[in-house]
Amino acid sequence: MPEDKDVQARGLARRGFLGAALAAAPAVALASTASAQAATDPVAPPPPAQPKAGDPDFGPNVYVFDGSVPTAQIQSTVDAVYAQQQHAEFGNGRYALLFKPGGYGIDVKLGYYTHVAGLGLQPASSGITGSCQVLGEAHGNNTLTNFWRGAENLNIVPRSGQDTWAVSQATFYRRIYLLGDLKLSDGSWSSGGYIADCQLTGQINSGTQQQWVTRNSVLGSWVGSNWNIVFVGTANAPATTFPNPPVTSVPKSPVVREKPFLYVDSAGAWQVFVPAVRRDAQATSWEAQKPAGTSIPIADFLIVKAGTTVADMNAALAQGKHLIITPGIYHLSESLKVTRPDTVILGLGYATLIPDNGVIAVDVADVDGVHLAGLLIEAGTVQSEALIRVGPVGSRRDHSANPSSLHDVFARIGGTLAGKTKQSVVVNSNNVIIDNTWLWRADHGDGVGWTSNTVDEGLVVNGDNVVAYGLFVEHHQKTQVQWNGENGQTFFFQNEMPYDPPNQAGWMDGPHRGFPAYAVGDHVRRHEAWGLGSYCIFAVDRTIVADRAIAAPRTPGVKFHSMITFSLGGGQGTIAHIVNTTGGPSDSTTNLGMLSQYP
Repeated sequence: MPEDKDVQARGLARRGFLGAALAAAPAVALASTASAQAATDPVAPPPPAQPKAGDPDFGPNVYVFDGSVPTAQIQSTVDAVYAQQQHAEFGNGRYALLFKPGGYGIDVKLGYYTHVAGLGLQPASSGITGSCQVLGEAHGNNTLTNFWRGAENLNIVPRSGQDTWAVSQATFYRRIYLLGDLKLSDGSWSSGGYIADCQLTGQINSGTQQQWVTRNSVLGSWVGSNWNIVFVGTANAPATTFPNPPVTSVPKSPVVREKPFLYVDSAGAWQVFVPAVRRDAQATSWEAQKPAGTSIPIADFLIVKAGTTVADMNAALAQGKHLIITPGIYHLSESLKVTRPDTVILGLGYATLIPDNGVIAVDVADVDGVHLAGLLIEAGTVQSEALIRVGPVGSRRDHSANPSSLHDVFARIGGTLAGKTKQSVVVNSNNVIIDNTWLWRADHGDGVGWTSNTVDEGLVVNGDNVVAYGLFVEHHQKTQVQWNGENGQTFFFQNEMPYDPPNQAGWMDGPHRGFPAYAVGDHVRRHEAWGLGSYCIFAVDRTIVADRAIAAPRTPGVKFHSMITFSLGGGQGTIAHIVNTTGGPSDSTTNLGMLSQYP
């Protein structure tokens, strides 16, 4: 076991103790968290310049830079955004920094809810010569809560030869052409993250990262491993060596499509590119080739910003338009209804949707090719059935030729308010692609407690032939992932069980102690998953036991590869077995459990 695992366990225990302490604190203490944060936020950055002729008006939280803007002005704006967002874990600020094709000699640091992106059809079109980094300086190098920030579609040439991307969940590093090395930690605890469709020419060092998933990329080289490092369709990835070290490499992605993105074409016209489906895919979608896909002119989008109502959005969707949702927080008095095939809803700057009155935030019909991307869905105070539903109950259509997809779609229950939902994301349609998601019942922040931020399951999959890449699901009160559809595939799963069950009697799954993190329905005959990790800290009652991390029918077609369990905080709670009655335990005597294959 690498020496830094003990350090990481202490780090996660610290995060766990924070959550437990907040859960047990008086309501007045909990209510002060977000307001105290807002009171300490620095002065807001200057407003963006007025849009140039031919450019869309994205509102006050999107900055569009080009070669006519002085470098010093760009740097000053980027620095001002970071100054506000560096510590704003539960703040209201949301920002997108967009760079038209050209070169920029600047240094970019990303704080919370900050999205940095190039606007070329190829990553090489928009270049940052300097740095584009996430550091641990906001938390004394502890990056366990470096959530909600992302970079994409850029050519980055670090001046020092090395960048740092020290993140945890709900982050993304996409379509990056990096000429240099990359560190994924900043000297202390870290719990991320996600790389996709990138060409990284130097050495990637995972450092203290407990887990990481890299999909359809090209690496110079990779060093480091701790608990669960997974590669899918990635050139120059290390070979599978699980469990020593715990690295898993799958040669190809069976079916994948990349995230839609904004770009400006050679004539200056704004468009959204929707990448095509790739099958048995290796490496990137763009290196040494024109990316395959479809361009949609921005005139076909409603640009959602302050003052746009949910009625406006639904009217646009009903007319066949798409949505670009600009950075901000939007309350929804009714569901966003997606009824037409090939609809794109693209969020910028962690655009946040909060369903009111118990509605489902985004409700998608059983149609082909719907793409949800770049959204943070936060549960409202009245319980919803779900935050996102893809397909109504009973959906049975075959969408294999044009699957729907969710990219960088994140859910949060609690953290700024006592949110409630029955389930986070429900997928009833077939052939859906899930591409990087963190479904989080908050363990710290505002509105946190066993009876305050309530949610049963995280992801529920009822559709067949659904595939998930980068599945992060934490702290839900029952099963984290319930997979009922046939032919499901998961490439990387990270989970922490809830910290705060009050006692064993209050956390029972029928005759079983505790709920599994990942459950496959008893009737399922074909399912396969690679690289699964489930951890526990039962901070309120450390005698609690989860009988199994993974529950599944024992049949030849249901297979698991590369699994770990860990009892964190020096063994604060027990996971008795890894799958059903096989593997483990993870407890105060043996913190780490590992299992290479099941059955």
